[in-house]
Amino acid sequence: MHQAELDDLRSLATHGESISMPILQKQRDSYPENLLDVDFPRSNPEWRWWAMYTRSRREKELMRKLLTWRIAFYAPLISKRSRSPNGRMRTSYIPLFPNYVFVLGDTSDRFQVMTTNCVSKCTPVEWPDQFVAELRQIQRAIRDKAPLTPESRLEPGQEVRVRSGPFKGYEGTILRREGKTRLLMAVRFIAQGISMEVDEGLLEPL
Repeated sequence: MHQAELDDLRSLATHGESISMPILQKQRDSYPENLLDVDFPRSNPEWRWWAMYTRSRREKELMRKLLTWRIAFYAPLISKRSRSPNGRMRTSYIPLFPNYVFVLGDTSDRFQVMTTNCVSKCTPVEWPDQFVAELRQIQRAIRDKAPLTPESRLEPGQEVRVRSGPFKGYEGTILRREGKTRLLMAVRFIAQGISMEVDEGLLEPL
């Protein structure tokens, strides 16, 4: 940063004006970029999906290692705004599913991942077609910048689809909270998901 820019920031702080902290750069949360857009498992019969349960706060470290090794993975990150102790607003990116990194690879890839000291448990994914379809919808919602709320406890409800509007085609379970209707989109394998407020008039039962 040039001296003139530093002087401008000091001037703003002196006059009591709020300064927003720059948005921290979002690291890659998938490799390759089109991982969920193509049928990778069938292109190599030895590949399968694994749910890697990481040690505390080790998700991003594991993701960086996987990217270096060119091992396919997905671990969605979402933005979070918070206020620092000095009152400045800042934006960071946090894992949507804490402690989970989803890896696609063969047994040798799995072994390499387990040597990182980032993972405490590895579980093979059952029903991979359903799993990928659910991840694909969540990835789309993040890219569409939908107003999302993480859901760590799934609730039963009617299965519905958004029939019109900017989120046409989304499918999930209807929730009602505080007089508002929300659409829950889940990854059933880990019993977690996201929800967003929707107009109930745009929903149709599945």
